[in-house]
Amino acid sequence: MGAEAFTVTASGKTAKAAFKAAHSQALYDHGHSGYTGSIAEKSEFVMIPAPPGAGALEYAEKLIDDSDERIVDKWGPAGCIDLGDGKWLFFGWASS
Repeated sequence: MGAEAFTVTASGKTAKAAFKAAHSQALYDHGHSGYTGSIAEKSEFVMIPAPPGAGALEYAEKLIDDSDERIVDKWGPAGCIDLGDGKWLFFGWASS
């Protein structure tokens, strides 16, 4: 079994609410059997602030490419960047 990188944007009043919405949608889209390579495989997330002036998606992709220790574990937490206005970017590696 391998791992796939994912990025997904979700809306919510809090990161926790947005994570729950993104997770539920991924379960709906990919099923409940596991190993989807999506946020459906995650049970938690870690907040990671983007550096000033950096694009959130580009920064998330760099962290994925660099195997950042906070998000590299396919069984560990997803990364989360606050995009503002109730939008959140979740990203990382997930079992597939």
